[in-house]
Amino acid sequence: MGYTRSTDRLITELARLPGVGRRAAQAMVLDILKLPQEEAVRLARLILEVRKKTRACSACFNLTEEPLCPVCSDPSRDRALLCVVEEPHDLAAIEKAKSYRGLYHILGGALSPLEGVGPDELRVRELLERIGAGSFREVLLATNPTLEGEATALYLGRQLKGLGVVVTRLARGVPVGGELEYLDEMTLTKAIENRREL
Repeated sequence: MGYTRSTDRLITELARLPGVGRRAAQAMVLDILKLPQEEAVRLARLILEVRKKTRACSACFNLTEEPLCPVCSDPSRDRALLCVVEEPHDLAAIEKAKSYRGLYHILGGALSPLEGVGPDELRVRELLERIGAGSFREVLLATNPTLEGEATALYLGRQLKGLGVVVTRLARGVPVGGELEYLDEMTLTKAIENRREL
């Protein structure tokens, strides 16, 4: 209310994006309206260009403009190591750490029965086919440490048993620089469970 029809429509459309509420959408629209005309046009064209050119990598389902993403086409990657993540932004976070040199598989989400997301809505079949056809020695399950991510990792762990690969999970626990008194119970529990000998 209080906006023009077109700005209200844009606010409504932006608010439909995951993680963007109505307030954030309003702020974005007001910022867009402050842009000089040529910058607003450039932004609109870029959105259309990204939408037109971007597709899923034919191997891992990462975002790419080519048949294979930069990770899958990099010959220096360890092709016997496969990291399973939920979304492309999870892959980007792991790549930013620069400590993993294997390949990836993006599921497209996590199991969530309450939201109607089962194994058939994720790229589980493609994962199993890829592992069956490949020469992977290890599959690292790097789903998020949420209830849905944990359920997905447990489900995948059961599916991968007997396929001749070592199945690992990202370690969880106390973050570097963290203080015990500020940790939630789940993080502290996982840190104790995942303790190792010095």
